[in-house]
Amino acid sequence: MTKTQPRRRYPIGIQTFEKIREGGYLYIDKTEVIYNLINSDSNYIFLSRPRRFGKSLLCSTLRAYFEGRRDLFEGLALDRLATDWTPHPVVHLSLGGIKTQDPATLRGSIHNALEWIERGFGIDGNEGMSLGDRLMKIIKDPAEKTGQPTVVIIDEYDNPLLNVIHLDQEKVEAVRQVMSELYAPLKDCDPWLRFVFIAGITKFSQMSIFSCLNNIENISMLPEYASICGITLDQMLSEMAPDIEALAAAHSMTHEQTVERLRVKYDGYAFSECSPEIFNPFSLLNCFKTKKFNDFWFATGTPTSLVQVMRKYDTIPSELDDIVVDATDFDTPTELISNVIPLMYQSGYLTIKGYKEVNGRYILGIPNQEVRVGLMNSLLPDYVRNPMLARNVVGDLIELFSEGDIEGAMEALKKFFATVPYCSNIDYEGHWQQMLYVVFSLLGAYADVEVRTREGRVDIAMVYRGKLYLIEVKLDSSPEEALAQIERKQYAARFQLSKLPLVKVGINFSTTERGITGWLIQ
Repeated sequence: MTKTQPRRRYPIGIQTFEKIREGGYLYIDKTEVIYNLINSDSNYIFLSRPRRFGKSLLCSTLRAYFEGRRDLFEGLALDRLATDWTPHPVVHLSLGGIKTQDPATLRGSIHNALEWIERGFGIDGNEGMSLGDRLMKIIKDPAEKTGQPTVVIIDEYDNPLLNVIHLDQEKVEAVRQVMSELYAPLKDCDPWLRFVFIAGITKFSQMSIFSCLNNIENISMLPEYASICGITLDQMLSEMAPDIEALAAAHSMTHEQTVERLRVKYDGYAFSECSPEIFNPFSLLNCFKTKKFNDFWFATGTPTSLVQVMRKYDTIPSELDDIVVDATDFDTPTELISNVIPLMYQSGYLTIKGYKEVNGRYILGIPNQEVRVGLMNSLLPDYVRNPMLARNVVGDLIELFSEGDIEGAMEALKKFFATVPYCSNIDYEGHWQQMLYVVFSLLGAYADVEVRTREGRVDIAMVYRGKLYLIEVKLDSSPEEALAQIERKQYAARFQLSKLPLVKVGINFSTTERGITGWLIQ
């Protein structure tokens, strides 16, 4: 008789290390990296990672260690490596739950959070103090009482500013002043501090937020900490092997097919030039729990501020791949950005895809299929009048392309473009090209525009369901001319090494009829 495997408990939405360990939930051991962090030369640490990537769990794990909870680390690397388990007072402040854009309400919310911490230490009588003085007292009093320096852990430190970053500068400045007031005493508290860890999504300048705290080390892109959050490919293959097999069985797929689909869907993150492959942990755990390849991370909501900043800087969808940036671009404070790229990287919508050692430049791109589809869904209202109808058409396109019915797919595309709102740039061929790019990305396809060949540039090259599509777009011309250009310039020769079945498509758009008027398929 086959022994039934115990059901896995997945810690989805659980951010408390104690609850995960005592509840028997799956835990991917990150404590060797945490040990190296705790014993590094710096006692003031900053880490940036995307939302739902495990920052809060990391903060909770650090708290457990500094409180001397060795029982929670039994069997983990830290239990073997650490020799000092002396309990320290820990000030653990999370600002993630604050949603207000009003500075006065923000100040009140932070006062309430500090009051809860004071109760834990048995401190009272701090009403009427400034935020900074109150935090200083919370740090100083327990250190003097216990004889052990205090540890400060601040999670989602940047959330109040992210709530207003897309608003006018006056509002941003008012919120900045509140946050600066809170963090101002950290440097003066150095005699009573053992360790300071600050985590968030974005980086705001030290001058604007942390006042004179100029000794904080940003570990966000250091190779030794690249895997401190998220799940690496090696960890998935070794520690989640039963989950992969169960998922494969649910979809009648082989082990190799399942791993490849997981990689396409949820992998692709890198946080340094030599980072291991890192999966989105939230999506991966949800996939194993539900046995479905859904867009879990994106379903939790794209920050409104990000989409608004993308629109502010006229982000072109097809230009979100193969972006070359200097190392200094990553270090640009969020409030000083002149384009959306640093914010998109820090938020997890772009990641490192390559590194040019000769000049120290990075190549950025969209990490995976989940993010690509989600981003295009977020941008869809900018291109169509009825996003819901457009998404229904995309569903039809998936079926038609899967069945090899290219004629039917073109009919569906014609229907899709009928949802395009009236706008001033329809006489620009690139507008229609970008719309096609958005549509094909929504299919989950890999598409690229203006692909260089020896004789010119292909408007769109798309790989979908094992086929390569070369698509040429014409405006107020004819599909015959579009297809003739593919042949005349021998675009197909550029892709011979792919050995994929090739489909050539010529499409004509009309400015008067505001959509597709004809196509040819070869």
